[in-house]
Amino acid sequence: MSDSALTRANTFLADFARAGAGEVVDVPGGFAALNERYPHSRADNQLVVEGDPSPEALLRTAETALGHLPYRRLCVLREETADACREALLHAGYAHEPLLVMRHTGASPAPRGRRAETVDLDSLREPVAAFLRELLPAGTDEQVVRDLVERRAARESAAPAVEFLASRAESGEPAAWADLYLDPARGVAQLEDLVTHPAHRRQGHADAVLATALHRASEAGCGLRFLLADESDWPRHWYRRRDFTVIGRSHTFERIDDTASEAPATPDTERNSHAERGPDAERTSDTERGPDAERGPGSAVRERR
Repeated sequence: MSDSALTRANTFLADFARAGAGEVVDVPGGFAALNERYPHSRADNQLVVEGDPSPEALLRTAETALGHLPYRRLCVLREETADACREALLHAGYAHEPLLVMRHTGASPAPRGRRAETVDLDSLREPVAAFLRELLPAGTDEQVVRDLVERRAARESAAPAVEFLASRAESGEPAAWADLYLDPARGVAQLEDLVTHPAHRRQGHADAVLATALHRASEAGCGLRFLLADESDWPRHWYRRRDFTVIGRSHTFERIDDTASEAPATPDTERNSHAERGPDAERTSDTERGPDAERGPGSAVRERR
């Protein structure tokens, strides 16, 4: 069952990257998903590897497809491919980030007490931008922040149904937020970029967003509910306590050119982090010692670059 679920999750991730791209370039073993509107978002300008290319072929393809960028980002979906290419990629200067594919296996009842609501991108712009400014290195160009905020617009059409969820503080501002991507026809849903603002941690906001997302996915008929979490970060334990089980791994390899003017940043700042871990936080981490830290091709969950 895990292998089948992992295959379905990987298919969802690849399809999401294709549908959300401004341009798709098919290459041997996968495709480049590019978007010139967000040049500082590595998650929107990456090579998605679905097949089993040789290490030499993968390195050549990366240079051909991504050579116009000051970075190379490869999303390798198959464990066997990552294992076969890891040594060559590391030797070529790539950094490796393994991500856990975690499936929710528990019940998904309607949230009790605090709950999240659907919000639009306008409601998230300022809190996400403020969070990123705190998270990214001092002196980060404001254009980087803009790209990491505005790229959410491309996601709205990347899945059959997309919801931005937020739990509000007493003041009314979003305290925690996440993306929910659903494909009811195939019964698959992904939670991405679960983040809690530092000022509102340990108040149950991340749990409210998570419970709301899981319930809505279940109500939509999505029996496979998954997220990506950093294999080396603590949020994975937070998710395990909430009935998430590891069913496999996805792998990101990144190389930043020494001459790049962009300040080095964590590849996926918002990836399920409750803390938006790094500029490319779109992924899943925990800063509430709970998740609050934006990556999938998207995808872990903290705002990833």
